[in-house]
Amino acid sequence: MMRQMKVDKLGIDLLTHDPVVILKDLEGKRYLPILIGPFEATAIALALEGTAVPRPLSHDLMRALLESQHSKLEQIVIHDIKDSTFFAKLIVRTNGEVQEIDARPSDGIALALRMQAPIFVTDKIALEESVPDKKAEVADTHKFKKFIDELKPSDFIE
Repeated sequence: MMRQMKVDKLGIDLLTHDPVVILKDLEGKRYLPILIGPFEATAIALALEGTAVPRPLSHDLMRALLESQHSKLEQIVIHDIKDSTFFAKLIVRTNGEVQEIDARPSDGIALALRMQAPIFVTDKIALEESVPDKKAEVADTHKFKKFIDELKPSDFIE
């Protein structure tokens, strides 16, 4: 099983001072921080902001190559982590044939943003590596308490 996520923001890790991309699930309940390099952070920022560059960057070139071959980036999947390194794959369709291409998550994210492709994370990664959004948890608790408080005996009759 997989969960779709989107880029929530870019930031700087306070301990390492490295750039970090923060993915957020579509329900807004979990965050997945991934440390990335400065060049990939720039590529992601440019795509998020829709900033045009005078000459194509690497991810623009990748998009142009895929499009010239009439290929479609269907999705990227962040599927594994080993020794604190995340692993991703690009799912590319060309003439009806699907290929899985190994990629760094940061490159996959930068390309997905340029090609409007969804970003997925396996449940294993989402559950083991993501962190809960405390504000969403509090809101859910308040909703549940309100639901309980408003229950009437007639709600249990068929």
